[in-house]
Amino acid sequence: MIPIYEKKTRIKILIAVLALLIGAATVIYTNLLVKRVAEREQQQIQLYAKAQQFTVNSETINPFIFDQIINGNTTIPVILTDGTNVVSAKNIDMPLHLPEADSMAVLQQELAKMKLLHPPIIVELGAGARNYIFYRDSELLRQLRTYPLVQLVVIGCLAIIAYFAFSSSRRAEQNRVWVGLAKETAHQLGTPLSSLVGWQNYLRDSDRFKNEPIVEELGKDIRRLEIITERFSNIGSVPVLKDENLYQTTRNAIEYLQSRVSKKVVFKIESDLPMDTPARINVPLFDWVIENICKNAVDAMDGRGSITLHLRRVRTRRTWYRRGTPPRQVAVDITDTGKGIPKNKMESVFMPGFTTKKRGWGLGLALAKRIIENYHEGQLFVKWSELGRGTTFRVVLNQ
Repeated sequence: MIPIYEKKTRIKILIAVLALLIGAATVIYTNLLVKRVAEREQQQIQLYAKAQQFTVNSETINPFIFDQIINGNTTIPVILTDGTNVVSAKNIDMPLHLPEADSMAVLQQELAKMKLLHPPIIVELGAGARNYIFYRDSELLRQLRTYPLVQLVVIGCLAIIAYFAFSSSRRAEQNRVWVGLAKETAHQLGTPLSSLVGWQNYLRDSDRFKNEPIVEELGKDIRRLEIITERFSNIGSVPVLKDENLYQTTRNAIEYLQSRVSKKVVFKIESDLPMDTPARINVPLFDWVIENICKNAVDAMDGRGSITLHLRRVRTRRTWYRRGTPPRQVAVDITDTGKGIPKNKMESVFMPGFTTKKRGWGLGLALAKRIIENYHEGQLFVKWSELGRGTTFRVVLNQ
């Protein structure tokens, strides 16, 4: 599964190339058919001209020539002129009951078009007299000329519809997997957590363990498990977003994390915003995002370096927003001094299953992106990264 995610762009390019090849083959084959039909019509009109010439110059009318060749042309529009006036016309669309003057005007318009399409065919009448046959492509031939374009448009529309349908189906399937996994995890944690709460109460009331620090440490771990259970419950349902103090919420998340990572990692919080700036967030899920990004940063630094969180206001980039009016937005830039991310991997880091660790599921950043973009309607992306210098992740939140 991981190689498929990593090569998704190549697969899309391959599919696009195949589609172009199919379209090109269709156009080339149709053009060959058009050429053959055009040559056949050219031969028919040449035969039609010879039949006209034979009929005019012959003392008797040959029924076969007249019926099968002259009257047999029922598809190719032709106009016969004497060089100045229209002598006759065939297969020209003409409204019924049109006055003669208007009919001649229509024929003159058709004649002008035909002169631009094909050179006239000369019919020798003898004694220096000539007639001229003008013609244009039949309706079938014109349809064949436009058919490839129509076919390409239809194929393109079907491809677009299929792409969006497939993407929607894939997203819906992923949603069901994420929600099902979250609900099941929250459910599985619920039973042992209730048991641990009962054991803590028992130990706290026991004279044997009175004033024992282990009881309080057990309580901290229980509260931590409760937070984790709440996170999974929020993923399995629609989380409630509230206006929370962004600076204080971010500091609380860092203080909890700082005591649980290497002492050689220095955390710093900087802010261009007033200390009471609010953001619409769900605290347990937002803490989870900060924790996942910072833990990845600690791993990238091999447990030694600095992580700086910078709070700032950003200009809204979205031209479309689900609720109509673009919200004001703030950002949390998380910068580490780690190994950096190669440019060709900046999008892959958010793919489920992508990891550079020997042991790891590769779900941390994928989950963080999902929490920010699906539940907070914000953005999470790699703002900057350079090999050997570090990486900056930007979390954009609405106010």
